[in-house]
Amino acid sequence: MRAYVFPGQGAQFPGMGKDLYEGSAEARAWFERANEVLGFRITEVMFEGTDEDLKRTEVTQPAVFIHSVVAYWAAGVPAPDMVAGHSLGEFSALVASGALAFDDALRLVARRAQAMQKACEERPSTMAAVLKFDDGKIEEACAAVTDDVVVPANYNSPGQLVISGSVTGVEKAIENLRAMGARRILPLNVGGAFHSPLMLSAQRDLAAAIEQTPFHTPSCPIFQNASAEGTTDVAVIQRNLKEQLTSPVHWTQSVLRMAAAGATEFREFGPGEVLTGLIKRILPEA
Repeated sequence: MRAYVFPGQGAQFPGMGKDLYEGSAEARAWFERANEVLGFRITEVMFEGTDEDLKRTEVTQPAVFIHSVVAYWAAGVPAPDMVAGHSLGEFSALVASGALAFDDALRLVARRAQAMQKACEERPSTMAAVLKFDDGKIEEACAAVTDDVVVPANYNSPGQLVISGSVTGVEKAIENLRAMGARRILPLNVGGAFHSPLMLSAQRDLAAAIEQTPFHTPSCPIFQNASAEGTTDVAVIQRNLKEQLTSPVHWTQSVLRMAAAGATEFREFGPGEVLTGLIKRILPEA
């Protein structure tokens, strides 16, 4: 069975999507449609912008979403048996499964980016990747910080878990981790504490937009970040999508459950191959 997966923020690169735009009239039409929906020519930033240009909040998330969806359509592959996306990539997966129309999903992604940026500005916050250390111990180190905010945020693969919280909360958790024997801890160059309670204001904003957006029954199960469970139930999809901003990305668990549901072939659509690398570590036999 085929599982199609879609990357999230951080996969962007200068020139992304230009080959697709120049390669077919159909792809070019979807890029131009995205420009119309957003109200500015995001393609100019994607094709000609610098790394710094692409890191702008109003650009990054829509750019990765657009590239991923157009790359999927341009590939002309058979329909998936199941789909999943990492964080932002969940919106691409929803389009690929038919649960969301392209225009509606793009509007939600733009709203999400703006809401997350606003939340980032409300309180200094950050994230850090903890490598080659036990997940349970990382959870314990975060739970020990009772006077600040820090939580496990991204269960990316065995031996790679990202924590998220206030700047001081993450610093305290790192102190705990080093005392417990963790050796590889990498602070991430991000503007906020994604997938943590500090995104609550963004969650409320996005939830209101989700409630006003038409969703459809997908053609196949989507394995969502918040639950790591596959579903085709529209109400469940909407609920998980609302919870996503403040709950962990259960990527490892999602991939394992896709495999348990019969997935033997995984294919990534979008900029880069980050998810391909993670899946190889989670499921070497896939």
